[in-house]
Amino acid sequence: MIKAVIFDLDGTLVNSLNDLAISTNYALTQHGFKPHPVDAYKYFVGDGMVKLIERTIPSDSLNEETFKSVFECFMAYYRENFLQNTVAYEGINDLLTVLLDMKLKLAVVSNKADSMTKRVVSEIFGDDIFSIVIGKCDGYPTKPNPTSTLEVMAKMGLKPQECVFVGDSGMDMLTAVNAGCYPLGVLWGFRTADELIKNGAKALAKTPSEIISIIKEI
Repeated sequence: MIKAVIFDLDGTLVNSLNDLAISTNYALTQHGFKPHPVDAYKYFVGDGMVKLIERTIPSDSLNEETFKSVFECFMAYYRENFLQNTVAYEGINDLLTVLLDMKLKLAVVSNKADSMTKRVVSEIFGDDIFSIVIGKCDGYPTKPNPTSTLEVMAKMGLKPQECVFVGDSGMDMLTAVNAGCYPLGVLWGFRTADELIKNGAKALAKTPSEIISIIKEI
């Protein structure tokens, strides 16, 4: 019996692509690099901010000094602007209301920095929806390593087989598989159905409301 739903954040609960693209392109252009199209960021994001910056700097210019400078510039800008265009996807708020009415516990596990993850969730959804919200913390490996997800389940007092992990990327599906959760992929985010299936998705939702029927059938 499913007792909890653990969500990825970016590309699953919220559309943050524009803010990530604007902030990264700002840092790149400040260092003389060309900006990338917004759609390109669908494949740059997902593995944390370090990987985001590494992927966007031209390979022939990527070195420790350049990375550090671009990363610090990005972080300074993003800290001040990461909620300018980030919004919940259509239907997400209704989904969360129904899941709570079903007496399910809700949590968020993200590769975004922990402080930013908590602030995004608080600003957009308030502080009463999710039992636990955790982002990238020092000493914790990023997804698809299951450490954070396993800790969240332990804090909720639940077994992996009692939890669904919902995400928009192959990395999220691998996280679910590695943690022993039910992997549920969503198709409104940043990646493709093919990627989700190849990485272990057992079901795909085209809309937030479909998540409800999928959970009821598990």
